Amino acid sequence: MSYRQTLEFLLYQWLDAAALDQRTRFADHSRETFDAVLETCERIAREKYAPFNRIVDTEEPRFDGEQVILPQATYEAQKAYAASGMLSAAQDYEMGGMQLPYTVEAAANSFFAMASVSIGSGLLTAGNANLLMAHGTPLQKDVFAKHEFAGRFSGTMCLSEPQAGSSLSDIATRAVPDGDDFASDPLGPRYRLKGNKMWISAGEHELTENIIHLVLAKIPGPDGKTIPGTRGISLFIVPKKLVDAQGHLTGERNDVALAGLNHKCGWRGTTNTLLNFGEGKYPVRGTSGAIGYLVGEPGQGLRCMFHMMNEARIGIGMAATMLGMAGYHASLDYAKNRPQGRPIGPAGKDATQGQIRIIEHADVKRMLLAQKAYCEGALALNLYCARLVDEQHTGPVQAADEARLLLEVLTPIAKSWPSEWCLEANSLAIQIHGGYGYTRDFPVEQYWRDNRLNMIHEGTHGIQALDLLGRKVLMENGSGLALLADRIGTTIDRARKHPELLAFADQLEQALQQVGAATRAAWSTGNPTEALANAVPYMQAFGHTVLAWIWLDVALTALGAASDLANQGRLLVARFFFRYELPKIDAWLNVVQARDLTCADFPEEAF
Repeated sequence: MSYRQTLEFLLYQWLDAAALDQRTRFADHSRETFDAVLETCERIAREKYAPFNRIVDTEEPRFDGEQVILPQATYEAQKAYAASGMLSAAQDYEMGGMQLPYTVEAAANSFFAMASVSIGSGLLTAGNANLLMAHGTPLQKDVFAKHEFAGRFSGTMCLSEPQAGSSLSDIATRAVPDGDDFASDPLGPRYRLKGNKMWISAGEHELTENIIHLVLAKIPGPDGKTIPGTRGISLFIVPKKLVDAQGHLTGERNDVALAGLNHKCGWRGTTNTLLNFGEGKYPVRGTSGAIGYLVGEPGQGLRCMFHMMNEARIGIGMAATMLGMAGYHASLDYAKNRPQGRPIGPAGKDATQGQIRIIEHADVKRMLLAQKAYCEGALALNLYCARLVDEQHTGPVQAADEARLLLEVLTPIAKSWPSEWCLEANSLAIQIHGGYGYTRDFPVEQYWRDNRLNMIHEGTHGIQALDLLGRKVLMENGSGLALLADRIGTTIDRARKHPELLAFADQLEQALQQVGAATRAAWSTGNPTEALANAVPYMQAFGHTVLAWIWLDVALTALGAASDLANQGRLLVARFFFRYELPKIDAWLNVVQARDLTCADFPEEAF
């Protein structure tokens, strides 16, 4: 079964995305226009991305002293993607968009991630522009966001610093007013920024006319001191090249300099940079300091940036999913064609028999089933979250608020679960290839290297777990968790009407009760140290429970659809997940429920 068939089943039969054209915002669309978008993106990915995935891995970005050099294929891919209109696909017609449902946009973008996630498909640029659409002034939207959507400018997010990493309360980048007239600049209150930003993806290149950096920095008070913690963080637009109020380049280079390229294990086709802001390498109007324009209110930078961060987290979950999917399809093809071993009969192996293909071995099928369960399950989860985004933006008031709540709870899972388990799928793909999988003659080792980043990217695994157990399941008096449990309960009730799914419904109900009990037990003492000591095992169990729900819901759709091998396969994968995967939650939740402090209390000197 092709990836396109899997995608269309989830999109149209499971999520009924075609029905979105009944909403006013999407009224100009139909199944035909959605299919046309999918077809276009699949073709561009096949022609401009997939053939060059190995090239961008081996020909890493390099700096010649003046500019970053990238393979020509990267320029061609970026140009084709921008011309497709996908950067602005979900935007209003007035912004050059298609008013495409985000569900369809996410599905279409998955082709690029599967073909070559390393080349990139504008994830950060679109997220940057979307943030400005939510929090920028009308002129900031027109001058910066509009040109990003058109592909003329690209965007970044600049949070981490060499000394701070994920601890944003410790950032040291400062922003001070630029002159007495700083507040009257038409592009927004104008500041001078000085500081360093680390791990900035696509932070320097020549792919677009300009790069628009969104930078977190602190504004000192009258005493020269900054507010401790995250409350003092503000957000600024810092273009690589200065522009006027019409969006034209002025010819002035902003004081933003490349300090170095990071050479990564994977995802090598995208530059990853250390940037110096305001060091004086490119003085503006005779003075050091990078020109930046305030977005929103002072001290509200992190709140604004979370708009982009949450979008990026779902995007990273989809990237991890598609890397896993690429490895799955590669290993499936290999297993169907690689002869090795002989069939086992009552007397053992018969050396007189011809070799069989490795897909005929039970353990190879186990590894393929695991990959299929992880990757297609993660794809379903990410598309479900995309559908929630559409519901939040275009649904009735109550449905929109429920979608918001569900997204709050599910975003850590949508990012972290694919990052862990689709990486495991990549490992299994290597294993199926045997020794060949460990060589560069086959693509699966690159998929693993590219995917290893995603458990770190956009908030580490541990940070996502702390967010889930420390915030998301507790927020609004636990209403998000209760709503998710209600949705899962609805699926359980539907499944109980089908004898072949009854056992799985009962098993999922028990798992849901275990997660609820563990959540209450973790916080029963009110001590965050005890509650959060095992946040990652909690998130693993929570994620597996969510994916069991997803697979049960998908199985219900498959049961009511055509009785073909594809739907039979979906039912069997659901069975695999319930028998081989869901039972793992017992061990994870045991330490959560007991508030086990084995890890937290382990003495440093004993390592």
